[in-house]
Amino acid sequence: MALLLAVLTTVTFVAGVLAGQDVLARPLSSGPLSLPYQRPSPNCRTFSSPLVEKVIDDLTSRMEDKDLARIFENAFPNTLDTTVRWHVDGKSGTARKRKKDSSEDGGQWDGAQSFIVTGDINAEWLRDSTNQLAQYQPLAKKDKQLERLILGAINTQTEFVIESPYCNAFQPPPPSQVPPSSNGQDDSVHPAYEPTRVFECKYEIDSLANFLALGNRFYKSTGSKEFLHERWYLAIETLLEVLEEQAKPTFDLETGRFQGNEYLFRRKTMAGTETLNLAGLGNPLKGGTGLIRSAFRPSDDATVLGYFIPGNAMMAVELKRTATMLKAVGKISLAKKLQERGEGIEKGIWEHGVIIHKRYGEVFAFEVDGFGSSIVMDDANLPSLLALPIMGFVARDDKVYQNTRKMILEQAGNPYYLEGPAFGGIGGPHIGLEHPWPLSRLVQAMTSDDDEEISNALRSVRSSSRLGLVHESINVDLVTDYTRKELPLSR
Repeated sequence: MALLLAVLTTVTFVAGVLAGQDVLARPLSSGPLSLPYQRPSPNCRTFSSPLVEKVIDDLTSRMEDKDLARIFENAFPNTLDTTVRWHVDGKSGTARKRKKDSSEDGGQWDGAQSFIVTGDINAEWLRDSTNQLAQYQPLAKKDKQLERLILGAINTQTEFVIESPYCNAFQPPPPSQVPPSSNGQDDSVHPAYEPTRVFECKYEIDSLANFLALGNRFYKSTGSKEFLHERWYLAIETLLEVLEEQAKPTFDLETGRFQGNEYLFRRKTMAGTETLNLAGLGNPLKGGTGLIRSAFRPSDDATVLGYFIPGNAMMAVELKRTATMLKAVGKISLAKKLQERGEGIEKGIWEHGVIIHKRYGEVFAFEVDGFGSSIVMDDANLPSLLALPIMGFVARDDKVYQNTRKMILEQAGNPYYLEGPAFGGIGGPHIGLEHPWPLSRLVQAMTSDDDEEISNALRSVRSSSRLGLVHESINVDLVTDYTRKELPLSR
């Protein structure tokens, strides 16, 4: 059950590219929903792993619910089937082998490299690619091909972070010879970026946290230190510089005068969630909180109050996990810097991110500004308040978390908890007020110890997955009205 939930949740971050690919013909599932087989033919798949195929066969053969088995069969390999746009293993192919001393030429793009796209968009999001690979991390030690794929993803993300640490989505790497594409937007961003290298430059704290998470999970699963090279250490120092810059308040703590921020974002748009107010700065934030500003949420929507609590929580956890890894390899000084920053963020969350709600008691706010204002809600995208135990920030039975969980799983406490006769769950402003995300129901199941709640959540997702794949969002009144119409998978 734990593996199935983890896989289904991860798949909700993926957008498979089935258009233009031959789908292997197989009978419909033998369950009441008669779900179709949705995998491309083997010659159309972008990556393959015999171990992944074995896991699919082993698990589905033991599942009594044949509709759920079909969803797993389609979903578990989807990242490998459809989104590995470019990969070289660093031992053969076009990428150069990594040298022990790469200072002479900078070492860019040396070693294994992997470009993992968000499916229907030919670009890589740091957050999405980390989550797209998450279900394969436990298998990597037993499958060298998977290990090289994930190692390549770490190396590729490393180059992205070094070059444009404030950006969230990236174009194909130059060595791939895959042409870049335009996002069709009119953005004014500081720091400036090269559009042939960057697809979109929304600064989201969780993008950098997910870069750390990719390496932390790989190290935990495989014990490999191959990614701990000079380029990766440079990316870590670059990340720490961003955190230092984004910890600065809007007003100088000594003089009280306005001080600018290193990151500004303005987009010509009719949607308020797609840009920042105050000439690209966003609303004022108080200093001395220990928290880190995030201009955008993991949904790619702008924050209202820049101290985004779920993103800060994930960053605190991953900084401390990275510090533990660095201590183990003898990088004591760098480990100390990460540990202290992580502890400072964690302290800031408990001091400024916990508020008193008149109905639910002590709860985590979604966003705060340090001045006393807070946003009370949750969004389906990860990291979220609902997912705090999954991230490792709190235990499931933590009292503040339990109060928060109760609040965000009902409309009385969360304006983006959306319900109807066909489907219900947490949504968000990214899609609208009638389309909750199946992802939220899966996270609800993963954070519950109640068998009935878990079963209800799984049944809800299964019943809404009429194409045998998990959609991005579902209309509360009609399960056949879903987003990502062209592609029956979500990000």
